[in-house]
Amino acid sequence: MGVSGSGKSTVGAAIAQYLQVPFADADDFHPPANIAKMASGRPLDDDDRRPWLETLGGWLAEHQRTGAVLSCSALKRSYRDLLRSRADGVQLLHLSGTQDLIEARMAARAGHFMPASLLRSQFATLEPLAPDEPGTTVDIDQEIDAILDHYLELVSAVTGPVVR
Repeated sequence: MGVSGSGKSTVGAAIAQYLQVPFADADDFHPPANIAKMASGRPLDDDDRRPWLETLGGWLAEHQRTGAVLSCSALKRSYRDLLRSRADGVQLLHLSGTQDLIEARMAARAGHFMPASLLRSQFATLEPLAPDEPGTTVDIDQEIDAILDHYLELVSAVTGPVVR
């Protein structure tokens, strides 16, 4: 989870590859109206997000037995609660970074529908993981292997050893 440009897709794909489980990017589940709204520089509201989050929760539920990794902004606690209500055992990895670092990353990427101008609204909406939520927060200002190691430590504490 995290704001746009925090590396959710890159880190999520690496975790899924390592664990040999399916990976999905939540952006691929947005209906065309959501993509058009964001591409025009308007942030999504809760009404826009709810059907999308329900679809994502369904995908997680479909993969609950085998495990899977989903990259999703999940900016609010209520969004994460909805996802967890559809699939037990969801562990969250909040990829956290400064707005300056993420703006620089977004400026360097091409072909994404999310304009950097919406980053401020995402930071304003972001509710960091609460202490009672299953998961951990990691600073993205480090190599991907360090982020992966940090997450695998969390998974090992919950599910048993994961060999790296």
